[in-house]
Amino acid sequence: MTEQIGTRATLRWLWRQLTSMRTAIMLLLLLGVASIPGSLFPQRNQNPLKVRDFLAAHKSTGKILESLKFFDVYSSPWFSAIYILLFISLIGCVLPRTLEHIKAIGKQPPLTPKFLDRMEGYEQVGGDLDSAQVWLKKNRFRIRREEGSISAEKGYTRESGNLLFHLSLILILVAVAMGGLFGSKGEAILNVGDTFVNTPTSYDNLSFGKFQREGSLRSFALHIDAFKATYDPATRAPLDYKLTVSAAEPIGSKAKTQIIKVNSPLTYGSTKIYLQANGYSPVVTVRDKKGKITFQGAVEFLPQDANLTSIGAIKVPDMNPQIGFVSSFLPTAARTAQRGAFSSYPDVLNPQLLVSVWMGNLGLDNGNPQSVYRVDTSQMRRIGLKALSLHQLYNFGEGSITFEGWEQWVNLQIVDDPGKLYALLGGILAILGLMASLFGRQRRIWIKLREDGELEIAGLAKNSAPGLLEELKSLKTHLENRK
Repeated sequence: MTEQIGTRATLRWLWRQLTSMRTAIMLLLLLGVASIPGSLFPQRNQNPLKVRDFLAAHKSTGKILESLKFFDVYSSPWFSAIYILLFISLIGCVLPRTLEHIKAIGKQPPLTPKFLDRMEGYEQVGGDLDSAQVWLKKNRFRIRREEGSISAEKGYTRESGNLLFHLSLILILVAVAMGGLFGSKGEAILNVGDTFVNTPTSYDNLSFGKFQREGSLRSFALHIDAFKATYDPATRAPLDYKLTVSAAEPIGSKAKTQIIKVNSPLTYGSTKIYLQANGYSPVVTVRDKKGKITFQGAVEFLPQDANLTSIGAIKVPDMNPQIGFVSSFLPTAARTAQRGAFSSYPDVLNPQLLVSVWMGNLGLDNGNPQSVYRVDTSQMRRIGLKALSLHQLYNFGEGSITFEGWEQWVNLQIVDDPGKLYALLGGILAILGLMASLFGRQRRIWIKLREDGELEIAGLAKNSAPGLLEELKSLKTHLENRK
């Protein structure tokens, strides 16, 4: 029996410690600290190539970080433990206080103390209780009138705002959890003229929530009709990006023309389609020694600066030996002695394709993932270097390459976050609750009628909040003027 009582007391003590506001604040700070590694180190669900490169460059340190889940921070056991403990702590702390506060709101103010001279701002003043009651009601006090005394209080908005703020934090945590459990996030790079069908195979990268499955993706299809980028000629800064798509939702329905802009996504329920980035895809034709086409089409290049100087890789594994082109695309080509070749304007005015030709083994069959924007030249040798103008052909001995033109590509980010609306609502309510808790002042005022006909007035401010003495002074002035 003693052991049972001791166990219960220990569990009760642990629960009280966990559900204290101090513990909740510490866990909230700890959650912020725990998020730091997710910003410092590459995350496997976002960029597995960077994780691989980091592990290759820092073998000993990488093993330690890998064992600590620093490359999968937000799905790690320790991050989940902090998150769940914070969730339990807030609920255990806030819900009982909320229930007590709701009960307190319905109760009458406490009775007038017997000795008012021990309270703050105590004074004796002439007047009557009716006049005092008029002033209290005008100043939004709740009143409890007994024979010969009045008890009044106000300022419950402070505690209400405080509780609303913490309840809103719980709502935000629930919303984030919903997004992590039932949401999905993916990206796809598409050239103008391509079609995107919302299936897993259409994505360049896609991550699901723990309870989200491939079959739960929303049914829609997009055809990329046109993309227009407008730039300021003087500053070269972008003025507007406009993507025109033909969207069918659900798949198979009649397509409708839709416009997607940077801050104006296309929305289907909880799924939003964002225009995230754009660039150029040079169109090339590669032939072998016999003139047979071994590669033809557009290749997405990655922008490197505001003027869209772009780098990319053209890989031709079907040639023997294999050929790779380490390339740069310049929308408006310029050259200086200091910088070499670069693009001086983001729009296509003087296009040029720079190619460095490499021959050997591209390393595509060794099982290791490769970046589509780079060529692994570790098992290759360079056999040519050329700057190609539009429609120009370059013969590099083992074959030839022709710069045929270019297409524009856009990067679409498709996010399904069922908790986003609740997170927004929680954020708005948290701000309102914080404002109410900062500007609300909880206080009580008591008025007692003495045997000689004079009134005693005094008050009490919770947490010594300022303003009580000013209100007592105003009440005194009102009573004196009504004599």
